[in-house]
Amino acid sequence: MQPPPGLLVDETSLRAAALEFGRSLNTGLAERDREGTFPADSWRACAGFGIQGLSMPAEHGGSGLSLGAVMAAMEGLGAGCEDNGLIFSLNAQMWSVQHPLARFGSADQQKRFLPGLIDGSLIGAHAMTEPGSGSDAFSLTTRAVKDDDGYVLNGRKSFITNAPVADFAVVFATIDPGLGIGGVTAFLVERGAGGFAVDRTEEKMGMRTSPMGDLLLDGCRVPLSSRLGAEGGGAAIFNSSMEWERASILSACTGAMERELARCVEYARSRRQFGQPIGRFPAVADRLAEMKVRLEASRGLLRRVAERIDSHQTAVMEAAVAKLYVSEAWVASSLDAQSVYGAWGYTVENGIERQVRDSLASRVYSGTSDIQRLMIARHLGL
Repeated sequence: MQPPPGLLVDETSLRAAALEFGRSLNTGLAERDREGTFPADSWRACAGFGIQGLSMPAEHGGSGLSLGAVMAAMEGLGAGCEDNGLIFSLNAQMWSVQHPLARFGSADQQKRFLPGLIDGSLIGAHAMTEPGSGSDAFSLTTRAVKDDDGYVLNGRKSFITNAPVADFAVVFATIDPGLGIGGVTAFLVERGAGGFAVDRTEEKMGMRTSPMGDLLLDGCRVPLSSRLGAEGGGAAIFNSSMEWERASILSACTGAMERELARCVEYARSRRQFGQPIGRFPAVADRLAEMKVRLEASRGLLRRVAERIDSHQTAVMEAAVAKLYVSEAWVASSLDAQSVYGAWGYTVENGIERQVRDSLASRVYSGTSDIQRLMIARHLGL
């Protein structure tokens, strides 16, 4: 998973290898989902395979792959691994922790954090959301007051993915509310820092193996060396992270959609009612056809985003379009899969109900579907 710099990657082989590896991560999933347990062993296994380093520079231990190749690998992982929570936590770190460090971090910050994030010995979190600011991210109230030795942070962050298990977090705060978006600044705050704690862990409908919680900053003092980027540069860091995250976080979902479709097709061929396979009935066949269309359309939209980013073009609107469509498509296809299986699809044993629960989260994280529609409308000049 660490090809020499400049080597052309066979995306088909990469995807196939990730798919086969992903299948090794499914043991005990039903129990982990029921108990809401973070799969630490699977996390380290992913690092050993190379997942966390896919897009990271080789000098820090990564593979340095193009976004198109990364998406191929993540689609394969999603097709093989049914632990959507694990994959979501991986994506959350890869795009909103590792990416900001690789792009905006100092050499010392990159040396301190990136190797550990890539080899699985460190876990990172991205702390922007607050009780009073979610979609309106830049109305945050967490304060950073500068003194001679660094900054003192005060505030609360909510719904933070990986918070309960993270070794550090990229925390966004404002140095002056009067500056508006221009006051937002990012900091690297490590577990164990005085005044920094996980204050609460959330129990969720789905994605239960991905831990989520609140972070409390109460007089938390950080040195100047912990600031990520310049004062007032937090908005640029956040926007860059979100563009990459929206572009990439749903690649694994196309793999999950493919897995659901293959399973449903096999079932529709083998399950017989009224003397024939249920796939012969238009109500079932139509659902399967729609699942196939959604899958291929999703792949096409994500591929377009990857091509733009790999050619160093902006992809803000394209990423929003992909995020909106793929998330809604995953939900629709998961519901269709449940319908194909009927009563069995409603049972916990079948596993389809877990896919439905997990898919619903995709319409919320990295910007809700309504926010994506708003972004698209603005790019249309409305």
